[in-house]
Amino acid sequence: MQPGLKIHNLLTKRFGAVLLAGILSCGISLMTRIVLLINSASSFDWSFSSLLKVFLIGLLYDVAAASFALIPLVIYIWVMPSKWYNSKTSRFLLLTYFFIVIATLIFNAVSEWFFWEEFSVRYNFIAVDYLVYTTEVLGNIRQSYPINSILAGLFVLTAVLLYFLSPVIKKSTLPSMPFRQRSIIALSILILPVLVYFCVSHKWKYQSDNQYVNELSGNGMYDFGFAFWHNELDYNTFYKTLPVKTANAILGALLSGKKIPGRDNLINTKRLIASEATERKMNVVLISVESLSAEFLGSFGNSQKITPQLDSLASQGLLFTNLYASGTRTVRGLEALSLCIPPTPGQSIVKRQNNQGLFTLGNIFRSKGYDSRFIYGGYGYFDNMNEFFSQNGYNVTDRSSLTDKEIHYSNIWGVADEDLFSLSIREMDKDYSAGKPFFAHIMTVSNHRPYTYPEGRIDIPSHTSREGAVKYTDYAIGKFIREAKGKPWFSNTLFVIVADHCASSAGKVELPVNKYHIPMIMYSPGHIAAGKFDRLTAQIDIGPTILGWLNVNYTSKFFGQDVFKLPLGKERAFISTYQSLGYIKDGKLVILDPNKKTATYRPDFNTGNAVPIAEDQRLLQEGIANYQMASYLYQKGLYQFEK
Repeated sequence: MQPGLKIHNLLTKRFGAVLLAGILSCGISLMTRIVLLINSASSFDWSFSSLLKVFLIGLLYDVAAASFALIPLVIYIWVMPSKWYNSKTSRFLLLTYFFIVIATLIFNAVSEWFFWEEFSVRYNFIAVDYLVYTTEVLGNIRQSYPINSILAGLFVLTAVLLYFLSPVIKKSTLPSMPFRQRSIIALSILILPVLVYFCVSHKWKYQSDNQYVNELSGNGMYDFGFAFWHNELDYNTFYKTLPVKTANAILGALLSGKKIPGRDNLINTKRLIASEATERKMNVVLISVESLSAEFLGSFGNSQKITPQLDSLASQGLLFTNLYASGTRTVRGLEALSLCIPPTPGQSIVKRQNNQGLFTLGNIFRSKGYDSRFIYGGYGYFDNMNEFFSQNGYNVTDRSSLTDKEIHYSNIWGVADEDLFSLSIREMDKDYSAGKPFFAHIMTVSNHRPYTYPEGRIDIPSHTSREGAVKYTDYAIGKFIREAKGKPWFSNTLFVIVADHCASSAGKVELPVNKYHIPMIMYSPGHIAAGKFDRLTAQIDIGPTILGWLNVNYTSKFFGQDVFKLPLGKERAFISTYQSLGYIKDGKLVILDPNKKTATYRPDFNTGNAVPIAEDQRLLQEGIANYQMASYLYQKGLYQFEK
């Protein structure tokens, strides 16, 4: 008997619908993989072994995902008596089931395409997060893509496929089968998802040095399920560790500041930061700009002229040329700027439970008599911003503080940046009128898909491109600075403009360093001379550097350090995904991965490529000490702010 004919005969048996659903699931997953492979052709490692890994390991995950999806259908066919199963009602229910299955599979394939376009990875915990914030995410999709046309096409394609498959589905309902026989077959099939749960490892896809090979070897639905259950990783369980006292000692030797007498044997990062100079009681405005890669600025060689305002400010202020973001999402940037702590694996601390009363930049300023503010252009419930900042030393203001008349434009993520800055000036005017110095952390939103903004501001039409969104944000920042210059508090204010993360994190390697390179400008006419700061700087260093420039005396728990006073040779930076933790120092990159894996590379800071080199034990231990102690102190409640 020919294989095709044999499969056709199996499809017409009682459990033929299960086989058909499995073929559909694996077939559409295969086509999705091929399309994503073609999309990534320029970055893929086109070797025979890589293709073998992608399609063989990929097939394993496709079958694993299908085994879970088929459970309801298997149970239905198993428990329904033949008289019911052979009825017209049952056939209608099966056709309805297959319509839903086909539509879901196609919808998932389309969703994976868009997710891949944005992040160049399969689903991860970011996709799980999107389930929580459906209003913003679905709104972003509607504003970014022709969703009605996509859904209409999906419906038509589903209907056509179902039309051709319906004869086979109907035939599968005709044969009768005794319950005993049904039970043997059903239980045999249901063993598969049990074996998958206990025996299949998510790490099997990580078999290559090429990140695209690894991601294409996965299955989106399987990865989504894994991320749903594992969106926070315990450091001690998954990563290489040192004895806690050893890690604490290594970290203590790296951190600048004076040790507190009597605390040598305690596990903490506490030390005294003292300045001999007089404290500058200046206002501070920290603007974290959405997705502002360094490569967008003319100051870093971009020839598109999309950041004229920022380039002008860079020429008048102090431009940091060697600064690296902690992560690839806004919550990581907010974590780095507020907590000044290395990124812990899994979810950002901003979104975790028991994250109140922590040692933050806002709490330090508040303890010095400042009014600390977090001002956001969207609704602050997104990404838990309101809850986190309000519980950690900041007064929170979001778009709900604006009336409809005060909003010139908005999209699903929030109001246009110019409206955000108008709101910010209003709040800072209040503090000045009350006679209080202020620290304002402002988070922009306009440089985000769907890249829409008010018309007539710049020469690139709204909803055109990322470059247009960058240029509009640049315009809004320039407008804000011009308006601030007319305020009585301007001459006594330090402005710090920095990105939260880069626009893209995709690269051929696990942690492409060039995708974490971000700009920062410190601007305060009359106080800061124009120039460039070229030393390696971590995003977590920004808070302590601001405090150091102000000559603030305080007791610090920060992992970040004042880079102006940091001894030569101690510069380092931290970069990460949700599970890969990178430590940059001395031109090398140490990466810590789950399953207690470590590797050392010589990265190319221009292309992001990296070459494996011999393990550097000193740097490896420093990286472990930083990440391990960050997780340890947070979990043990030792990173709290003490009044």
